[in-house]
Amino acid sequence: MAQEAAGGETFISPGTLLLSGYNIIYDEGGESQIWDPYAMWREFSDQKTDAHSASGKVRIEAWREARLAMLLSFDGEATYNESGRMADRSANAMWNSNFGFGAIRNALDEGWTQQRRADRTVDGKPAYMVELTDPDGGKTLFGFDRGNFDILYVGFDTPRGWHERRYSDYFSKPDINWRQAGRVSLFYNGVKANQAVWTDFKVGEVFPDSIFVIDKIPENPTFR
Repeated sequence: MAQEAAGGETFISPGTLLLSGYNIIYDEGGESQIWDPYAMWREFSDQKTDAHSASGKVRIEAWREARLAMLLSFDGEATYNESGRMADRSANAMWNSNFGFGAIRNALDEGWTQQRRADRTVDGKPAYMVELTDPDGGKTLFGFDRGNFDILYVGFDTPRGWHERRYSDYFSKPDINWRQAGRVSLFYNGVKANQAVWTDFKVGEVFPDSIFVIDKIPENPTFR
């Protein structure tokens, strides 16, 4: 029901996704800075056996006061930053703190299991809680709105500690079966790390391979 509420087959197999908006970053003292504009490209893999491993392709690009603030990419094999390809393959491990939401797309695939957990409220909304276990044994906890089955919560263990994401402010666009969370708040061990505010999305567009291979620093936002 959660898959259907999010967009059905379009949500389960979107092919690609581009999200754009801005990101509020919090430091250890609670001060914040805004990355604006901010965007993420995703090219999804067809199958996934480890919900938290790097899979498919991803690029994250952020700007602050017209200067590049962050650039990070994974082309399916290697990780890149603004300096180019990172030679140390252990750099791929950093993605284990960033992949997890996509587990809901594979939740009913062969080899995956689902277990109900104690229900709770998420930001004041009653939620069904379900724990998914992927074929490699990784666990991801999901919370679904009891009223409309929007995905409200994702939690999983990472090298940085227990990671939670809370989703709100859902919106859609005409002529596409897709509900997008407009606000995603990220926490590690209970401490808020950042809040991504998505204002637009594109689903199923064809991305050139060069999007995910960083060989030079862009002079302007790539997605505008």
